Amino acid sequence: MPKTDKTDKTKNTELDRILEKELKRAGEKNADAGETEDEGSGSYEQTLKLCGIGLNEAENLAADLLKGENPALTIEDRDGEVHIHVSALPDGEKSAKKLAKRVIKELKSRFSEKIYTTEDTVTLEQTVYELLRSNSLTVTTAESCTGGLVAARLINVPGASEVFKEGFITYSNKAKRTRLGVKKSTLLKHGAVSEQTVKEMTKGALFTSRADVAVAVSGVAGPDGGNEEKPVGTVFVGCNIRGKIEVCEYHFDGDRNEVRQKTVTAALSLLRRCMLKLYSENNFR
Repeated sequence: MPKTDKTDKTKNTELDRILEKELKRAGEKNADAGETEDEGSGSYEQTLKLCGIGLNEAENLAADLLKGENPALTIEDRDGEVHIHVSALPDGEKSAKKLAKRVIKELKSRFSEKIYTTEDTVTLEQTVYELLRSNSLTVTTAESCTGGLVAARLINVPGASEVFKEGFITYSNKAKRTRLGVKKSTLLKHGAVSEQTVKEMTKGALFTSRADVAVAVSGVAGPDGGNEEKPVGTVFVGCNIRGKIEVCEYHFDGDRNEVRQKTVTAALSLLRRCMLKLYSENNFR
């Protein structure tokens, strides 16, 4: 378990404050977005979409709330995202919306910056696009095991040309060396699936594209290619914002397609988190 010092707690509190302002601003802009209220039955529903957290952790954090019957909560995994659905019925003098909002407020307190939207139609890539655009940042991608899926998700967003520079699919070691400048010694010593290689991939992508932000991924999607040290599902994802680099290691379950889709979600989630930490305070204070 990683140690948490006072500095970490301060950073987390500050990030919570930033996200609270971001969600509040979005809520004021679309006050009823994502809410479903049935006038006939008086029922009320809303979904909270989370990233950067696993299903088991989310279930543990909301364990007591999941036991309730009204409002009722369901939690599901969506390719690495976690969606929490809240539904309520009126109870005597208490409206369904009032009952649900009490639980939603508690969920927001517990999950904080992990919640990227409370709107059904908003996607993770849209929130990343908005952060890039509002901070006048451009992005590039460097992908191995995902083969361009991260770039595709970003380009799904209308207006992506404002923020997306170019993408690199460097599947082989030779491509990583020639296109991104990954050192041969790094590949020999640490392997293609490693923190060190992904760091160099982000640096090479930034240098070549002249973008502000780079996200890079390299992993073992399976069904072959894994070993005892790096089994199938091992993935490294890195984010580089103007030289500030963060790399995370993941171990995903599932078949080849599931591992790749979860890797894309992890990449977008890390990209969002890094931008929130470094830039959002300038926009939402």
